[in-house]
Amino acid sequence: MPLPPAVLSLLLDSLGPFGPVIAMGGLGVLLMLVTLGFMLQQKPDPLDKLKLYQPAQGVTGTPRKDRLRAGAKNKKLDRYASFLEPQNKKELTEIRLKLMQAGYRHRDAVRYYHAAQLGLALGLLAVGIVYFLLFKAGGETDLKTSLAYILGPGLVGYMLPKYWITKRQQQRQEEIQDGFPDSLDMMLVCVEAGQSMDQAIIRVAKEIRASYPALSEEYEIVALQIKAGRDKPSVLAEMSERCGVQDISSFVTVLIQSQTFGTPVGDALRVYASEMRDKRVMRAEEKANKLPTQMTLVTMTLTVPPLLIILVGPSVLGIMKLFEMSAN
Repeated sequence: MPLPPAVLSLLLDSLGPFGPVIAMGGLGVLLMLVTLGFMLQQKPDPLDKLKLYQPAQGVTGTPRKDRLRAGAKNKKLDRYASFLEPQNKKELTEIRLKLMQAGYRHRDAVRYYHAAQLGLALGLLAVGIVYFLLFKAGGETDLKTSLAYILGPGLVGYMLPKYWITKRQQQRQEEIQDGFPDSLDMMLVCVEAGQSMDQAIIRVAKEIRASYPALSEEYEIVALQIKAGRDKPSVLAEMSERCGVQDISSFVTVLIQSQTFGTPVGDALRVYASEMRDKRVMRAEEKANKLPTQMTLVTMTLTVPPLLIILVGPSVLGIMKLFEMSAN
């Protein structure tokens, strides 16, 4: 259906040659938001109301909010679960594992993550539209430039949470990898002093809390799960999955094999701690060997231009003087 001539002329005069395109795009975004709002208005489930009125059994007092727990689910986000959670179970497991490795263990972490993506994308999209209408609509801009100004901020807002989670995951894994050899040495000392493996984990978690808080939290979670009665192999396997570090996975395999075959834990810890120390030294040497290569480009950028000016500058001045003399 074509636009009326009066409306078309008004859009062209106010928004420039791309006025109809911008108006149709804004109308489409508005319709999408209205449709999304109607779809999210779900009726409350009567069973949820019954659950709210049921008294809690076997609970003495209010539970303490521990920073190591996953936290209670936000019931207000249940109505948006179909939009804020991937429907594919594999994708949901992958994003939940990634958030857990980044240090976000809340039950609704996946929903908060997708809500942040949606909110930032729509907010920055609105900012891009306003900026384009105020500063760029009157000039001569082609379609690609217009789309870049309008859709570019929305795309950046959608990718920002993903970039943040990836950086957090890498930093946390590096911290765990750096502190793991020291924790193994402390654990070996505790085991050789007569403590059990469970007591050694608790002691190590307290000692390294100031230096490596991420690794300390993982040890505390393991200690609490073992104290709750769970079997040690499954608890250690979950720890390796939460950390996402190869050294932790190998350490868990060593402990499980030691427990399965009945070999002394102290001997396994001694051998593995020595290997981890050697591996940390090798990583440090690798970083040191990379430095000359990384500094070569910077050194050439900072030294070659001044040298060229010093060496070639007098010759260029002499040639210019010769040309001036020949011209005269």
